[in-house]
Amino acid sequence: MNQEITEITSAQNNLVKLARSLDKKKARNETLLFRAEGARHVLEGIECGAKLYGLLFSKNVASRPHVRELIEHAKKQNARIGQVSDSVLESVTHRDNAQNVVGIFHQNFGKLDDFTDLDLLVALERPKDPGNLGTIIRTLDSVGGQGIILLEESCDPFSTECIRAGMGSSFSVKIVKAKLDDFINWQNKNGFRLIGTSLKGSDLHTKTDMGKKTILLMGNEQSGIDDDLAGKCDALIKLPMKGRADSLNLAIATGVCLYEIWRQRDFNGRRIEGGQ
Repeated sequence: MNQEITEITSAQNNLVKLARSLDKKKARNETLLFRAEGARHVLEGIECGAKLYGLLFSKNVASRPHVRELIEHAKKQNARIGQVSDSVLESVTHRDNAQNVVGIFHQNFGKLDDFTDLDLLVALERPKDPGNLGTIIRTLDSVGGQGIILLEESCDPFSTECIRAGMGSSFSVKIVKAKLDDFINWQNKNGFRLIGTSLKGSDLHTKTDMGKKTILLMGNEQSGIDDDLAGKCDALIKLPMKGRADSLNLAIATGVCLYEIWRQRDFNGRRIEGGQ
């Protein structure tokens, strides 16, 4: 049975409180839910097959066609639907002039075997910054990459900061969590070329063949790739530096390497419009 729209006037409403609580990792772990903000991002989630648990929208935009479309999608999924004031939405997002639509989605982690037939993945060893992770997810999506592998303990890919930084790409890029040994065994068995970035690398990223069935391995923001893991790479690359800085931000370094991989594939599939 389709859910009806509930008029919500209080920031203490249970659905509103749930949406607000998803800023905290404990609540995300207990509910296995996460929050996405903005009509476009919520629609992207629905179009990518993410399961919607709840939808909150401002009564000021209730008559807009794209919001009506989201409401119909939410009804078909039997999601909880609330029409709220702008002030209630601001209490959820902790922002003035908050987005006028908030979606609550079910988390969905994949498995390594889901990636066997893909050809461009990023593996991250113990990333700590959710903003970096979200930016990497967005960049990987931009070059047509298909999956992120989070090795050992990492920041939460469903945190609010990561989802915001991903700008909707968190729905189109699959995410897997894996132990190092399981990852290496799977990678060897399935013929991926493992390319790591390291200050100990001997070749520039532009001089290394990264064009076919590649996993780009990036290390922790502070310590880089573990030495044992670096020894399992097919190649270790480095980025050239000129100024006083001796390293790049993790997300930026990943972006530079991903675009080089795509360049080696002749920017296959690129759109004529868009990009900046």
